[in-house]
Amino acid sequence: MYKPFEIKQNLFYVGVNDRTKHLFESLWPLPKGVSYNSYIINDEKIALIDTVDICYSDVFFNKIRSVLGDKPIDYLVVNHMEPDHSGSIELLTKRYPDIKIVGNSRTESMLKGYYGITENVLVIEDNEELSLGKNTLQFYLTPMVHWPETMMTYVKESKTLFSADAFGTFGTLDGGVTDTQLNPGRYWDEMVRYYSNIVGKFGSPVQAALKKLSGVEIETICSTHGPVWTQPETIAKVVSIYDRLSKYESENGLVIAYGSMYGNTEQLAEIIAAAAAENGAQNIVMHNVSKSHESDILRDVFKYRGLIIGSPTYNNKPSPGVESLLSALQNRNLKKRFFGFFSAHTWADGAKRDLKAFADGMEFEMVCGPVEMKQSLSSDVTKNAYALGKAMAEKLNSGADVVPQKTDCR
Repeated sequence: MYKPFEIKQNLFYVGVNDRTKHLFESLWPLPKGVSYNSYIINDEKIALIDTVDICYSDVFFNKIRSVLGDKPIDYLVVNHMEPDHSGSIELLTKRYPDIKIVGNSRTESMLKGYYGITENVLVIEDNEELSLGKNTLQFYLTPMVHWPETMMTYVKESKTLFSADAFGTFGTLDGGVTDTQLNPGRYWDEMVRYYSNIVGKFGSPVQAALKKLSGVEIETICSTHGPVWTQPETIAKVVSIYDRLSKYESENGLVIAYGSMYGNTEQLAEIIAAAAAENGAQNIVMHNVSKSHESDILRDVFKYRGLIIGSPTYNNKPSPGVESLLSALQNRNLKKRFFGFFSAHTWADGAKRDLKAFADGMEFEMVCGPVEMKQSLSSDVTKNAYALGKAMAEKLNSGADVVPQKTDCR
């Protein structure tokens, strides 16, 4: 039998860790695993907040039993219907047939669509409250953070926010559960990678949710992935990371992402990086798209203000890895970046065409005209590559805001 972990009085953690899955959503690597978090409020009425991936339902139910024994559960609050959080609902209703499922109208529709559940569903509205006895639940609808049914649940008496996927991060909970038991430092980069890959497209809805919560006093954040945040300094940092990323704000640094077939385009990237460093740029990160996973590139692009992308032409298009990266950045509505690009070709420069179309469609500021290499790394190409790196460093060091416009430094 598990020993229940009590986060605070009558609030218990019953989530699980996944150290088996290689790819989250079959897309994003999990080198440090991931947790699926669920919580019990043990009051006059008992509320379970979210469930876990069905693969871990046996562990999940054992943990519930360690808290409640044979007592029934009165309410299941569903903050988010994605299957890694709702996957155990159908099994839960079989074990607790009288349980009432609490969610909004979109939750109700998804419960029917996913699991055929239409009975014992309590549909709530924005700001509606539900008393458990000593604890009062207040519900905040936060659509598109990052699904349309997403909501957050706030316990007024303990100032605890159950935030669904917001404020979440990759990484398992190794031994402990709260930020007082774990080292928060291991989660910050994984939080940025989680946000940029999973939530990155939805900056405006995240800002709307933060605005809705701005007057709410929060002492504990219980998200569905990652540690329970209890310390004022870590809560402030978590909120600030989500606030900054959802505004597309960034740190001073440069990402150079490139594809290269035979090494020529890579040499252009090296010259650009060296020129940027020589002219004062720091925090330069280089990614060969054939080796770096896209999730790591997206993390760094969301993190840093400068972005330069380069590619050879392949089948009259950018290399497949670069093409995928361009699509991912467009899909996430990335903005507020200083930008430059370079291309290489032998007879037809389709990469330059598509990189230019990408730049024209984004809210970026071009720091320099494109660098184009035909067949060989000539002295003129080298000069232009150096100019691009220098222009990027000067722009990053200027402290200026990004102003979407087209610039030619040559």
